[in-house]
Amino acid sequence: MYSTVSRNLYQLTPRVRLRFRNVENILVQARYVSQGGSLFPDEYDGPLMKTSVPGPRSKELLKKYDDVTKNVGHVFYFCDYNKSKGNYLVDADGNRLLDAFTQISSIPIGYNHPAIIEAIQDPANLAVFANRPALGCFPSDDYPERVQNSLLSVAPNGLNRVQTWMCGACSVENAFKLSFLWYRAKQRGSPYPTEEECESSILNQEPGCPPYTILSFKGAFHGRTMAALACSHAKSVHKVDFPAVDWPMASFPKLKYPLDQHIEENRAEEARCLNEVRHLVEDYNSRGRYVAGILTEPIQAEGGDNHASSEFFQALQKICHEYDMNFIVDEVQTGCGPSGKFWAHEHWNLPSPPDLVCFSKKMLTGGVYYSDKLAVIGGFRIFNTWMGDPTKVVLLEKVVEVIKNQNLLENSKETGDYLLEKLEELQATYPDFFSRARGLGTLCAIETKDNATMQAITQSMRDRGIQLGNCGNQCLRFRPTLVFQKHHVDIVMKVFYDVIEDMRKDKSAAHV
Repeated sequence: MYSTVSRNLYQLTPRVRLRFRNVENILVQARYVSQGGSLFPDEYDGPLMKTSVPGPRSKELLKKYDDVTKNVGHVFYFCDYNKSKGNYLVDADGNRLLDAFTQISSIPIGYNHPAIIEAIQDPANLAVFANRPALGCFPSDDYPERVQNSLLSVAPNGLNRVQTWMCGACSVENAFKLSFLWYRAKQRGSPYPTEEECESSILNQEPGCPPYTILSFKGAFHGRTMAALACSHAKSVHKVDFPAVDWPMASFPKLKYPLDQHIEENRAEEARCLNEVRHLVEDYNSRGRYVAGILTEPIQAEGGDNHASSEFFQALQKICHEYDMNFIVDEVQTGCGPSGKFWAHEHWNLPSPPDLVCFSKKMLTGGVYYSDKLAVIGGFRIFNTWMGDPTKVVLLEKVVEVIKNQNLLENSKETGDYLLEKLEELQATYPDFFSRARGLGTLCAIETKDNATMQAITQSMRDRGIQLGNCGNQCLRFRPTLVFQKHHVDIVMKVFYDVIEDMRKDKSAAHV
């Protein structure tokens, strides 16, 4: 029956096809569950759509919310998190979507995972949720052990120090501050500022406020706080009307795909970008605007899911060592396993660890791992009131436990390989719609022919029960949970084919 449905699906009317697709999705899910393959207990059997998205209830709530914030232009729809489960997000209208975007890559092991619920309901954790300390001054007596059990148990190799923060952007900001403190101490010959430096810093003047810089890349996105924003170059909506500092910005490689057919071109492109990095560092250093660090994402997410080779990142680190700068890796979106390794930079086979690694999103808490050389001398230099959220560390303990017990890194690798294979088949079937399928683990993406096509596919997929993400100008991206499996990929791809077939028919009809 399953194969019969597949063969004849596109011969049916859209309404009947929707009914058959729901049946087909149930069969796909049931096949894997019956084999004991589901990683999330009692997960829904597939998408279930009652309205288009956003539906009438979401639209009603949007009006109410707009009365409160006057800032709702980015709201997709409202959600019912009580009913959401595993890889499925339920909206305010009762629509059930297979979520392959997961709150912009922020849900590690699925909605309402039993281990997370158990941690919240555990009486031993009650005081953590009832009291929020100023962690910089009054951490709880069990906090060092909790950090050890969660964050340090998955620390990048060679990085034994970690500081929690509230979000990805403030993690990046404090990575900059750690870099600047280290660089200034190196230049001064002492970690202790002079009286002149202390006095001039209050007036935003040198020598107390040295004109140090961080080198970033075109197409990057590192957050919306001011210094992180100065290193973000993905979309004008992030930056327009805000002041920016004059910091160096290099080109990031624009690779051609398939990679095995463009080896020489891609090697030349990466060499061009590396030469540009070296030139910018020398130029800024010669003008006294010393580059204290190079900041990069393993995959430029917001800028269009742009990748580079391991050799490129190895060369970047080599440049950092040559000019005595810090190598800063922003793993806010790529950390916590979706690449198939806990940290995406592990794929690079670096000869030594990065100097700093920023994290957030799937890690639930923000933070920075850093090397011993960056350890801060004296209090209140790297500080704010909250310095993270202990409740998120409690939850992260459970997330790490589930990742290890269920071997979810291997699942991300296997599912990601399968997803990329299916995306490559999709682009081979519809070369007029898709190109440049690429991915690392489940961090996959595919290019559409233009922005309008990207928007149309995203909306059509959503109306059929699949939530995808966008990035760059014309790219569809996947950011699923770590419990996203091959049968979920099958459901997504069947809807993909359905959407493209309908778009092609609509296009043909328009030309009649």
